[in-house]
Amino acid sequence: MTLSGRAVRLTILVDDTDTWHHRPMFTEIVHRAHAAGLAGASVFRGMEGFGAGQVVHTTRLLSMADDLPVAVVIVDAEEKIRAFLPRLEELSIEGLAVLDQVEVVPCRGRQVTG
Repeated sequence: MTLSGRAVRLTILVDDTDTWHHRPMFTEIVHRAHAAGLAGASVFRGMEGFGAGQVVHTTRLLSMADDLPVAVVIVDAEEKIRAFLPRLEELSIEGLAVLDQVEVVPCRGRQVTG
């Protein structure tokens, strides 16, 4: 699926230890996005961060290496993203979700010719 022009980026921030029915929360979000036919989703693991609890978690201290931030980023047309949001509500995510207006510029690799 090729997406270009105006779109919306949905970024969902959760802890890497959050689960839904014994499955990582970020995995559940990606699979729901895939099932919804969205253009794509990526998961990025944070090295350090803090949330509403104001406790800094980091990979630098082994004792604090739990609950690291994970960002699930999904980009698609606004109407498709907004239609997807109810599928997230039942997950009771204890994180943050952000919607941004973006412009998608397709990147294409070099074309190899004979």
